[in-house]
Amino acid sequence: MRLSTLGSRVLLLAMLAPFAGAPAQRPEPRPDDLDLRAWLAPVPGAVTRIDGRITIDSAAVLRAADQHVWGGSVIRGEDGRYHMFVTRFRAGVEARPFGDEWLFSSEIAHAVSERPDRDFAFTGVVLRGRRHAGDPAAWDAQSVHNPHVRRFGDRVFLYHIGSRDPGPQPPDSPGASLRDRDRIQQMQQTGVVSAASVAELVAGRFDRPDRPLLGPRTRVKARDVVAPSPPGTEALPDNLIVVNPSVVQRPDDGAWLLFFKGNLYDPRWRGVHGVAVGAAPDGPFRPLDRFVFDVRMDDGRIASAEDPFVWYDPERSRYYAIVKDFSGRLTGGAPALALLTSPDALAWQPARHPLVTAKELRFADGSVLRVANLERPQLLFDERGEPRTLCCACIVGAGYDGPAFNVQIPLRAPGSR
Repeated sequence: MRLSTLGSRVLLLAMLAPFAGAPAQRPEPRPDDLDLRAWLAPVPGAVTRIDGRITIDSAAVLRAADQHVWGGSVIRGEDGRYHMFVTRFRAGVEARPFGDEWLFSSEIAHAVSERPDRDFAFTGVVLRGRRHAGDPAAWDAQSVHNPHVRRFGDRVFLYHIGSRDPGPQPPDSPGASLRDRDRIQQMQQTGVVSAASVAELVAGRFDRPDRPLLGPRTRVKARDVVAPSPPGTEALPDNLIVVNPSVVQRPDDGAWLLFFKGNLYDPRWRGVHGVAVGAAPDGPFRPLDRFVFDVRMDDGRIASAEDPFVWYDPERSRYYAIVKDFSGRLTGGAPALALLTSPDALAWQPARHPLVTAKELRFADGSVLRVANLERPQLLFDERGEPRTLCCACIVGAGYDGPAFNVQIPLRAPGSR
């Protein structure tokens, strides 16, 4: 699957052509009738509330007593079992607050189950920041986070994000006042490791490049920024950071599309998105200048979102993406998980049925748990290409004293058993 450098560049330019000029030939998209909300089945188990305390009893919840569990991505292995790659980081009284700790100590662990939507059990750690191997200057030295596992051809690819601490900035620089947490946050980039099989990946026998797969081209922020771009630079989609990768192969020409999130500050934070095109699933990738998922607010700004999971639906001849909708603009209601669609992976709009799920978990006993955060959506598809499980990271909020966990929500096509 690897190409020579010259061959890669030639092929990449050819694959970019459909974006730059006339559209490539593709089937006319079918009407957009996908309604994932109607596919959601109850989460097995139950939730109870006693004296204001919430207890969750569910085989579909993956958690750890002293660690936050975040953002699982599942693939079926050669052994027929289901393998989850998921972030873990410290929790408890000795840990930093959740919003800080993930930047300092995230690692990617492995869990396995005989079933796609429950009974996952941890087996160990797959990937850690390279400082643990004695390389504190590596781009992913501090932590690794937000895994996204895919099989392309005869190899398995584990996309992830990583970061490092560039250290205290010069006293007269725009980043001089930043604390270590914020310096690490501004250094986030996207990488990938690949292996010949899921078993090899779990065993640690994988290729791990020394350089990131994709990093930011612009660093535009008015103040409190490490290594800013020159004044007057226009921010591109890959601004400051490149995180939360989702990769899909384009059916027209076989190119790989890597969707990612960047940050804008105008003046407050907003998550925006772009896409990069590659000749192979492990790159090189070339980011486009155009913003995607660019649904607009009333003031003309792009509605803030993050955590895209993108796939191509051959039955409907169109792309879909599940994203975390911060404003409710994408769903037309409250903040939730939203479904977007596109005929060409560039021009996106809310799907006909834009609400995937509100911030809640519905259990088999009929109980409903409202949660503070439900994000990092990742789908698992069955052998027919239909979505089978929706994995999400979850923070419950008041009344629940456990750390963050991953939940696997079963999906069933309407009319199926």
